[in-house]
Amino acid sequence: MLTLSPLGRRRWARFKTHRRGWWSLWLFLGVFALSLGGELVANDKPLLVSYQDQWFFPAFKRYVEQDFGGELPFQPDYRSAQVKQLIEGQGGWMLFPPIAFGFDTANFDLTQPAPSPPSGENWLGTDDQARDVLARVIFGTRISLLFALALTAVSAVIGIAAGALQGYYGGWIDLLGQRLLEVWSGLPVLYLLIILSGFVEPNFWWLLGIMALFSWLSLVDVVRAEFLRSRGLEYVKAARALGVGDAQVMWRHILPNAMSATLTYLPFILTGAIATLSALDFLGFGMPAGSASLGELISQGKNNLQAPWLGLTAFCVLALILSLLVFIGEACRDAFDPRT
Repeated sequence: MLTLSPLGRRRWARFKTHRRGWWSLWLFLGVFALSLGGELVANDKPLLVSYQDQWFFPAFKRYVEQDFGGELPFQPDYRSAQVKQLIEGQGGWMLFPPIAFGFDTANFDLTQPAPSPPSGENWLGTDDQARDVLARVIFGTRISLLFALALTAVSAVIGIAAGALQGYYGGWIDLLGQRLLEVWSGLPVLYLLIILSGFVEPNFWWLLGIMALFSWLSLVDVVRAEFLRSRGLEYVKAARALGVGDAQVMWRHILPNAMSATLTYLPFILTGAIATLSALDFLGFGMPAGSASLGELISQGKNNLQAPWLGLTAFCVLALILSLLVFIGEACRDAFDPRT
């Protein structure tokens, strides 16, 4: 069980007193958990099938049509009338999730041309390829959050390490590091991504690697300033006098103090990562075509002004996620504020 120090407990108590940040944290965790379990909420395959007194779980295991008395050795379309007749004709039944569509499932039974407005079957309507908007929002949110969390973790490791080395040793290491940071931060990240996408087909890991090369820069100055301030304090000098190595001094004595300021920046790095990925998807330089993406949904809203539900859905989802992260960041800032 995780135990907090007295200082950590006081900070956690201050965080909980920030009601907007506290409820934003729980709401964000709920949205994240819902997106992680997207297959249980939006899926064109049933969660459970009862056929001839046997149980099948198509959402988690692949079956072929022959398993249900059909003729083809391929995975069946469980939403088709033929498969329903095969299963229900033998006294069986199927349990679908609340949204019986995957993020790439086209609804061929629309009564209106795509994009169709919200209905009882498609709660937020469909896009211009007859795919369910709500299903794509759930899976697009998952991709955005996982991308942002992974990018934030990589950025934190690189940024903290670079700032710690510069601040602790100072001298020519700090001078050289600052000059390199000035040059590196001057590179236009968005233009580089657009140019490189002409040579390599973008995907999740490719975008993560490219953006990780630049996203750590915002943490360096914070960590560097804390290490510059702390390296001359009495407890650091005492540790050195006792023969403690530099790595141990940085890890055990200075880094915990630097983390207080660093943690307040992490929610804002998350918001920047989500906004950048959405912008790239909107411009067509992000995730591969067909992937569930909030930015691609914004692009569809721009291209289909007669379907306002597309743009409004994407705007509301992005506004909700980014607002929650900003509120959490504000609560973290107040909780770690040394003046309180």
